[in-house]
Amino acid sequence: MDLQQRINAFTKLGQFLCQFKTDGIVKDDAVEANDLFFDGFKHQIKLAKEHNGWFTEANVFYSLASWCNALKVNNIKQWTDKYNFKVSEPKTVGIIMAGNIPLVGFHDFLSVLISGHKVLVKQSSNDKHLLPYLAKYLEVVEPGFKGKIKFTEDKLEDFDAVIATGSDNTARYFEYYFKDKPSIIRKNRNSVAVLTGNETHEQLEALSDDIFRYYGLGCRNVSKLFVPKDYNFDAFFKAVYKWHRVIHETKYANNYDYNKAVYLMSEFDMLENGFLMIKEDESYVSPIATVFYEHYTNEESLKEKLSLDSDRIQCVVADGFSKAEVTFGDTQNPQLWDYADNVDTVEFLLKI
Repeated sequence: MDLQQRINAFTKLGQFLCQFKTDGIVKDDAVEANDLFFDGFKHQIKLAKEHNGWFTEANVFYSLASWCNALKVNNIKQWTDKYNFKVSEPKTVGIIMAGNIPLVGFHDFLSVLISGHKVLVKQSSNDKHLLPYLAKYLEVVEPGFKGKIKFTEDKLEDFDAVIATGSDNTARYFEYYFKDKPSIIRKNRNSVAVLTGNETHEQLEALSDDIFRYYGLGCRNVSKLFVPKDYNFDAFFKAVYKWHRVIHETKYANNYDYNKAVYLMSEFDMLENGFLMIKEDESYVSPIATVFYEHYTNEESLKEKLSLDSDRIQCVVADGFSKAEVTFGDTQNPQLWDYADNVDTVEFLLKI
């Protein structure tokens, strides 16, 4: 199986996923192997929602639509063209996946297989229904993948390299346990936004997507704002109102009520609008239903601070702040070449 065959298989997978959109499910009879997999995947989506209360239909469909867009042939070609995919001997690469958002480990899965290696996946118990089913689809549309994809619920064994994602605490365990293997170990990261006070209503509305999408559970969700001194939050609160219905979703509302009670009992200063709290805090990690903020005096000192804290930051959302910034509203739509933690996964895989 050569690179072009692997690209073709993932392109077909993208076409399959394009049937499951945020505005509804529309079956496309032109999709290969659709009669075998279409109804079954609807059932897997139902199981994912029932198993994990954070995996609402809107969140699952948003993830599927994102991968539908990413797995266009032009995108895959643009991504892969920069590499030399000559793997003399395929290795087995273990992946330990997080389970905070639907299909959060798919990019690692894709990277391993597109590189010509075998993959051994240990999924989070929070997200275990979607990917195995999509793996079966790949094996049908490209039989060359048979024997190259394995899932396990036990500890990883018989692998040559590993990609593991977890908390700061589990990362220390991973670093010790996998010290003798080539590895990428990912820790906690969060995303921030730099505001000037000159943002348009449309930009702030887009920022609200970066905050609320997936309930803020992803590392690409904005959990902290950097604002000028005396920043007026009125325009911000007005713009984020588009997400006000989130308070009617039980798991989110429970977290909102709990965190609000903690802040009130602790007599912390905060602002809130009935579904979101903002609190001045130096931490990057904010609880669900809360966004932290911190004042800055000038952009140069802020750039220096963010550079020093770069190992804790996934994305910086801004307009004209830096070359590496992400546009308002785009944090949850990374390109295939936008690597987590800025570590080139494919380059790592081609060197093991």
